[in-house]
Amino acid sequence: MQARREPLVDAADANVTYSVAVRDTATGRTTAHHHGPDPTHPSASVVKVGILAALLLRAQDTGREPTARERGWAAEMIERSDNDAATALWQVIGGADGQDEAHRRLGLRESAATPDWGLSRTTATDQLTLLDAVFNGGATPLDERSRAFVADLMTRVVADQAWGVSAAGGAPALKNGWMPLSATGLWVINSVGRVTAGGRDLLVAVLSGGHPTKDAGIALVEAAARAAVSAVGGAR
Repeated sequence: MQARREPLVDAADANVTYSVAVRDTATGRTTAHHHGPDPTHPSASVVKVGILAALLLRAQDTGREPTARERGWAAEMIERSDNDAATALWQVIGGADGQDEAHRRLGLRESAATPDWGLSRTTATDQLTLLDAVFNGGATPLDERSRAFVADLMTRVVADQAWGVSAAGGAPALKNGWMPLSATGLWVINSVGRVTAGGRDLLVAVLSGGHPTKDAGIALVEAAARAAVSAVGGAR
């Protein structure tokens, strides 16, 4: 994997930090960029993909399908980013301990869940690992039906939440996260997913923080996604 620390895009505000990772699913070629002192970021609502993966692993372990209520919560959580649905499923999976167990099983090594799920920390490269488990199969413990369920919901995100990595390619399947931190008022803006660009399927994760506004954060995330996709050789 190519890893670089120099800025991929210019951040107008000195408070802004970001991490970006992209993988070509056909070749496995991966590039990662980091700007700031710490490659980990609060997850905000991108953690909801991990929550759903943890739920599906638990269901698989007990030889059952997710219940109708769980499937309904999952749809609300991914498609509309409903926080109440996420909290309900967080309780089903066993909270932070259950999420961390799922992280380990899925191969995430740099992520740590917290009781307040939105403040769970992760890295762009760990998010690629999770995306790879959903979209690329491989050695993931998620079975084919579970992977298809997650991927399908990520293609159904409501229109006003379909920003972010979708700026870098077509046919997006994504999940975004956004929140102001109570301590600073500055915004965390994250976007993860799969796009098609230059005839290739690419997994893209952009995590960022320190933005003065949500819109400023979205603009940077989209610019970073486009630049990273171009760097990995998948530009449109």
